[in-house]
Amino acid sequence: MADPKPTALPERRRGSGVKMVYDLLRDEILDLKLAPGSTIDEAQLAERFKMSRTPIREALVRLAGEGLIETLPNRSTMVSNIDFLNLSTFFDALVLMYRVTTRLAAQNHRPEDLPVIRRHHQDYAAAVEARDALAMIATNAAFHAAIAEAGRNPYFTSLFIRLLSEGRRILRLYYRSYEEWFPQRFVDEHAGMIATIEARDVERADQLGKAHAEQIVAQVQKLFTRNGGLDIPL
Repeated sequence: MADPKPTALPERRRGSGVKMVYDLLRDEILDLKLAPGSTIDEAQLAERFKMSRTPIREALVRLAGEGLIETLPNRSTMVSNIDFLNLSTFFDALVLMYRVTTRLAAQNHRPEDLPVIRRHHQDYAAAVEARDALAMIATNAAFHAAIAEAGRNPYFTSLFIRLLSEGRRILRLYYRSYEEWFPQRFVDEHAGMIATIEARDVERADQLGKAHAEQIVAQVQKLFTRNGGLDIPL
């Protein structure tokens, strides 16, 4: 009787290849290393990753499912453009989730949640000090995801993580608007959120979440009204 293990192993390698391609391309798209509207070429990707087109296509299908790439009528594939026309609805949802998750964390957190939140806060503060915009985006998402987890509502947590992920390209523009000089206010606002969560001050947590989100929205909106416009290939 043949040993089934030799056939299972290539399948695991193929699955790992799909994940590797997906993870790398997703990060490059969200970090704007692959510009909105740029072409995605399967053959070039196969050459780059030294693998067949099958795992490449599977990774692209996953990215398309998240709205990060799209296939045009001529069957070419491109990085999705940022939907600036519908940013207002995105911002409405984002502000609401900042408020709800911070409020619920103040109401429902457990003692073991606070060290996790503080650790992500320290990571964010270190990223600000290092002026590392990409690290700031990642640690900011981890910080707010930890707050959402402390709120004990998995539906809100899932939605908020999705919004933070979808907004990574917007946040990249947001941090660029400070020209690599990032105010200490970001770190101070996070510290204030932790204090209100620990104190179980639900109304104050709601207020801080709202103010924190709205200043992000205001700064992004200012990008499109300043002289000279936004300098990014679309």
